[in-house]
Amino acid sequence: MIWAPSNHPSSSPCRQILGRWLLLLCLSLSSGLAVAGCNPPPTGQGRGAGPGGRAQELALTPEQEIALGERAYREILDKYRSKVVSSGSDVDRVRRVGKKIERAAEIEPLQREINLRMRGVKFQWEFNVLHDRQINAFCLPGGKVVVFTGLLPVAATDAQLATVIAHEVAHALAHHTSERLARQKSEGGGFLDLLVGKAHDREQESEADHVGIFLMTFAGYDPEQAVIFWERMRTATQGQRIQIHNFNIYNRLWLSACCMPKS
Repeated sequence: MIWAPSNHPSSSPCRQILGRWLLLLCLSLSSGLAVAGCNPPPTGQGRGAGPGGRAQELALTPEQEIALGERAYREILDKYRSKVVSSGSDVDRVRRVGKKIERAAEIEPLQREINLRMRGVKFQWEFNVLHDRQINAFCLPGGKVVVFTGLLPVAATDAQLATVIAHEVAHALAHHTSERLARQKSEGGGFLDLLVGKAHDREQESEADHVGIFLMTFAGYDPEQAVIFWERMRTATQGQRIQIHNFNIYNRLWLSACCMPKS
């Protein structure tokens, strides 16, 4: 989940979706990662260089991430099937941009440069649209993406939409959910803390911004459109209390400019 007005009803589809998804992950961990065909990672597995060369510990194997993401995604699309936009220009646009970001994520030199942990991981990318006024999008583990229609008018160009999709895809590529679960476990926090806490921390959000800028650039989009998008976001939400990746819009404008690949 990326952004939404803070006064949006608690019964909104996005909050229900992600709350249920996190609960599913937590229950799987508490029951010994009981996912069909998956076993817990051996002791020490999941330790090594993460994105940018930083240390990263993961709680889930790639197979577990994919299985949980797939299971949650099917449940989301079934539960909110009346809101699923099955065809039309919005769907075509989201999938067109998503496919370009997907292809960029498969570029091996880029994977090596960012130091993404991709060996043995087969992402199963899918892009769908839900009809809802939220300015929002998210990507589940394994590459399952949802974009809400409320976001599309703010993302005026494909490059601006790529800013959002690339950021969400970056969370999946960097295994941020698995990492957050591992941190929660190592810190002794309860699963309830994870459910009521923020989806990703500042380090992960900054990292997803950085990786996302590179993804959209390698996908053929102008990275300067990321700055323009955040300007549009500031205008669209003026006067509203919003939470955007735990940053304010000025932080994100600055970060987008700083992350810009140099020619």
